[in-house]
Amino acid sequence: MIEVQNISKEYPLKKAQQKKLNTTNTAFSAIDNVSFTCTPGRVFSLLGPNGAGKTTLLRIISTILKPTSGDVRVCGYSVKDQSEMVRGKIGFLTGSTDLYARLTPEEIVKYFADLHKMDTQLFKQRKEMLFDQLNINEFAGKRYGQLSVGMKQKVSIARSLIHDPDVIIFDEPTSGLDVITADNIIKLIRQCKLDNKTVIFSSHIMSEVDLLCDDLAIIAHGKLLFNDSIEQFRSLSDNQSLTQTFIDVVSAESVES
Repeated sequence: MIEVQNISKEYPLKKAQQKKLNTTNTAFSAIDNVSFTCTPGRVFSLLGPNGAGKTTLLRIISTILKPTSGDVRVCGYSVKDQSEMVRGKIGFLTGSTDLYARLTPEEIVKYFADLHKMDTQLFKQRKEMLFDQLNINEFAGKRYGQLSVGMKQKVSIARSLIHDPDVIIFDEPTSGLDVITADNIIKLIRQCKLDNKTVIFSSHIMSEVDLLCDDLAIIAHGKLLFNDSIEQFRSLSDNQSLTQTFIDVVSAESVES
């Protein structure tokens, strides 16, 4: 489970930055008092336009960034006070992950398994399952730097899931991928749900959201605009596309601001 509790994240602004942004504010608010809950066995989608704060929020959940205020509890552990315990519970996949160019997929995945102090036999079982599921075996001995974008993403998936985490974070996981590789990731997210994992993902592709998610939140300018089930979101559509409904929700906030 993920419990986001009144999270805010601010960055101090220098005078030159204040002048460029035409503001007297001494800090930029990337996330502004956001709260929501993601539960096991359900897929939670985090939506928002570019610069909305999605990646910042996912990085706070994964302990890469520290919040200015508020807290996140992952499987009961605080990202502020128990970050090491949180990292053991999560797998974090982004579309922009870069790994070690000189290592092979087998070496990379083994490295991450060792970081999580995995039992050797369990590692072998998990690696065999993931490599089969993702069709990695055919290039498992090649150097990572020689692989295609789709192949690299498969390796990144394997290293994110090798330790069988309870919580899985996907940040734009299909961005820039071919249709077949993207479909593999969609199937993987569905399997994580069936395995009663807690899944949170961000995406710009509303068809993926429609296919996968049970609950969703929309943020813009760091503020939470919607937080409910996909059924409730569909009820707002009034026979229009989900994309248009998303645009309407974000546009309404802009008008009010």
